[in-house]
Amino acid sequence: MKNNTNIKYRQVGDFNIPNLILPPEEENITLGKWGMLHKDYLLKQKKVLFAILLTESKLYQHCAEIEKQAKQMFDTLVEQIKEAEDVTEKLKEENQMEWVCRIQNIEARISELICEKLIYKQ
Repeated sequence: MKNNTNIKYRQVGDFNIPNLILPPEEENITLGKWGMLHKDYLLKQKKVLFAILLTESKLYQHCAEIEKQAKQMFDTLVEQIKEAEDVTEKLKEENQMEWVCRIQNIEARISELICEKLIYKQ
């Protein structure tokens, strides 16, 4: 059977390993917190989808899109909840420790929500 692909291989011991190279659009993608969490989730929990995205050279693009959505959701929700719970600059000036505690609480709740709704769902 003739192989019509242009994949080149290298011999490692008794095995032929394909010389796979990321396409140029995949090389420059840097994943942040959310993208790395999603990639790790796919690797551990959605192995078939991970393999498909990886072999189609779409894994990093997919994770970068999740990263973008998560960042946007995080920023939007932080501002909305700060406003709803009256966590203002005035509070920051008057009681810095209270402000820090409340901001950290808001960010933790939003991080949990993002993980539940976006990162660990596919």
